[in-house]
Amino acid sequence: MPTINNAVVLITGSNGGIGTALVHAALARGAAKVYATARTPRAWDDERIVPLALDVTDTDSVSAAVASASDVTIVINNAGGLPSTASMLDVTDDDLRQTMEINFFAPVRVAQAFAPLLTAATGAALVDIHSVASWVAFGGAYSASKAAIWSATNSLRLELAPHGVLVTGVHVGYVDTQMAAHTDDAKMAPTDLASAIYDGIEADAFEVIADELSARVKEGLAAPIEALYPQLANPAAVR
Repeated sequence: MPTINNAVVLITGSNGGIGTALVHAALARGAAKVYATARTPRAWDDERIVPLALDVTDTDSVSAAVASASDVTIVINNAGGLPSTASMLDVTDDDLRQTMEINFFAPVRVAQAFAPLLTAATGAALVDIHSVASWVAFGGAYSASKAAIWSATNSLRLELAPHGVLVTGVHVGYVDTQMAAHTDDAKMAPTDLASAIYDGIEADAFEVIADELSARVKEGLAAPIEALYPQLANPAAVR
């Protein structure tokens, strides 16, 4: 069973609100080292934090990160991006491809690259942050990309479990970061999400259902499609 104490944790997208919370929470739980990765790493005020350049959309950059972080035991795929529109009809081809690149291809690439290190480690874990949007299509291309990485996480879990690697998928609604600044809906604090993620890892959990919205949506997945999307009962009202 993985534990954060004495673990070596690598976090993608560490400069953002969730990434920063994950870095600090790992150290608070006794992590020996945290690789705080970003395309442009920033300075940190703790010698246990190792800033590491990583562009998750670039294969060479990912390979370089693997070489630099050869002692890693926990990898958290946190980096992500939003398209410029939530409409699947209006999204441009370039924006659609970029969204899939960041939210689907990149975390799969990171998982593939770090898999040999994780399978060789003791108490290893891979964490993919999905979003409730992987279960409900309110975000157009964003939801599609998160649904894709959710499916990929399930496949990775099946392949890595025999090697003793825990693969945990995280589902959460809005988190109080810059990415969710456009909405006034309820938002989870990044620190609370980080705590839920690390609690899940240490409980050997395959899934972390981090908030009430995600729990409600998951409960409704077996219901008729009209229950998940009540607007279908009166489509003219949402035009």
